[in-house]
Amino acid sequence: MGVLSRFSNYIKTVMSSFLDKAEDPGQTLDYSYQKQLEQLQNLRRSIADVVTNEKRLELQEAQINQQMAKLDSQARQALAANREDLARMALERKQGLQTQVATFDQQIEQLKAQQQHFVEMEQRLSTRVESFRTQKEMVKAQYGAAQAQVKIQEAATGISEEMTDVNLAVQRAQDKVLQMQARASAMDQLMDSGTLPEIGPGAQDPLDRQLAAISNQGDVDRQLADLKSQMQLPGGQAAPAQLPPGTPGPASDA
Repeated sequence: MGVLSRFSNYIKTVMSSFLDKAEDPGQTLDYSYQKQLEQLQNLRRSIADVVTNEKRLELQEAQINQQMAKLDSQARQALAANREDLARMALERKQGLQTQVATFDQQIEQLKAQQQHFVEMEQRLSTRVESFRTQKEMVKAQYGAAQAQVKIQEAATGISEEMTDVNLAVQRAQDKVLQMQARASAMDQLMDSGTLPEIGPGAQDPLDRQLAAISNQGDVDRQLADLKSQMQLPGGQAAPAQLPPGTPGPASDA
């Protein structure tokens, strides 16, 4: 099997699956029923056309019979007047009309047979269409009930297409929130570590911050040394700690 043939089969399979999902059985059955009604209506029109042609031929045959009766009467009158030549002429015309009458009889019989055949077809088709209509309504009712049951079950279980879309939207929103929270935490960590420069008034680069930290540390060390020297008494003894007012001092030796 060639590539084009496999691709064609794939396209047919996809289209068949798509049409199967999109197809509404109720609409399909209604369309089929409508087509059958059209066929039945066309058959009934055909029967009406056959009957019309049959009646037209019968009217023409009746007119010819009237002409034949008239020619027969004229032939009698001609013989009564000793005009055999006129009587012969009238009979010759009558003979030609008799040939036409025979042709009309044959055509009328054919139309009657065709009409009978069409009438039998119409009766069978009418029965079939009525049976299809009953079956169609039953299938539509069954499909509607099954469709309603599926919708109720989907709503109860939350697996409908609408609920699936809602769940996906909620999941995407939660993912975005977590992503933004992680990004904000990372930005804070980078700012604290000095990896990212500060922006705005008072912003310092990493070198300025490190030098400032060293200077602050030196100030703290000097203040601590001064505090220690102040707390030393002459002779190297530490000064007693200052007690709060009202606190009794240590008892003297007796």
